[in-house]
Amino acid sequence: MAHGQRIVAIIVAAGTGVRAGGAVPKQYARIGGRPMIAYSHDAFAAHPAIAETIVVVAAGQQRMAIEALDCDATIVVGGATRRESVANGVAAVGEATHVLVHDAARPFLSAPVIDSLVAALKTRDAAIPVLPVTDTLARGSVLLGDIVPRADLNRVQTPQAFAVEALRAAHAVWPADEEATDDAQMVRRLGVGVALVQGSAMLEKVTHPEDFAAAEARVAANSSYETRTAMGFDVHRLETGEELWLGGILIPHDKGLSGHSDADVALHALTDALLGTIAAGDIGTHFPPSDPQWKGADSGQFLQHAAKLIAEKRGRIDFVDLTIMCEAPKIGPHRAAMTARIADLLGLTLDRVSVKATTTERLGFTGRGEGIAAQAVATVRVPGAPA
Repeated sequence: MAHGQRIVAIIVAAGTGVRAGGAVPKQYARIGGRPMIAYSHDAFAAHPAIAETIVVVAAGQQRMAIEALDCDATIVVGGATRRESVANGVAAVGEATHVLVHDAARPFLSAPVIDSLVAALKTRDAAIPVLPVTDTLARGSVLLGDIVPRADLNRVQTPQAFAVEALRAAHAVWPADEEATDDAQMVRRLGVGVALVQGSAMLEKVTHPEDFAAAEARVAANSSYETRTAMGFDVHRLETGEELWLGGILIPHDKGLSGHSDADVALHALTDALLGTIAAGDIGTHFPPSDPQWKGADSGQFLQHAAKLIAEKRGRIDFVDLTIMCEAPKIGPHRAAMTARIADLLGLTLDRVSVKATTTERLGFTGRGEGIAAQAVATVRVPGAPA
């Protein structure tokens, strides 16, 4: 941390992200298997000059943000506009002397950009990263108009860095009926000189659906992944008086599977397969059957735990394949519901989940109706140089 300074980062993530067209606000949409907001949060958290990172979210999104960041993040509820959200974040910075205000929609924040802003704050009360405009600029909507000289024109990015008192003063006098697209113009209106530092092409804003494809390509281009495949297998006994949970759904049947949890043999096999891809042991390692807290537990949480461990290693689940072996009940009528449930638990699209069933031609314990077996195969990608 710079001597005499306490610098706090504020990530503005209070938008609805409707232009991105996804099912969740864009800041929580996944890029490279991780929520977009996690990238910039990690960049700030890893930088030695940043004392704390505050994330400003929309009302009702607190839980979503905590799950996306998966750490003890400082969460602040924003306002109806970006300006109000920044003001709420600044109100939470405590004894900070300086702040860096960043848009969550610019995920690929590098340490050199933060370095340049921190250095500028030693002599200035405001600094922003910019890139020079290189394209020809012209006026007009239908027909080409006059060319606009591009000398001294810059594309403005975030994070934007300020002395806390300068930013607070700018917000205090800004007209309530006027909106600002960024904070630099607000402090500049006060007469504060805003220094320009070198921006980064990686700080492109992710706004529209096509931007996500470009962002995925950036992650792929800057990462080395290896593909891993692992198998899981499990068996449970069928007993009268038990509920039959299979593939994450409750199936009507005269018998159910016996086990310490809900005994969902299909999800147990999938869990073991996923754990195997990162060499993390088996389901019993993480959820011992001797532990009474797992008695009757929903096996969906076991599956999600395995997926979380993969995500923590920056891994991505590409595909899961499940085969259920039993004489009864018939799996076909329930296959679609199982596929949907597993896809939901793992955050996958339906085409990345395969559920199949077979019999053993009345041979063995499954053929005699004594139990149900399941075999699963999972394919994931994890960072690391291929062998």
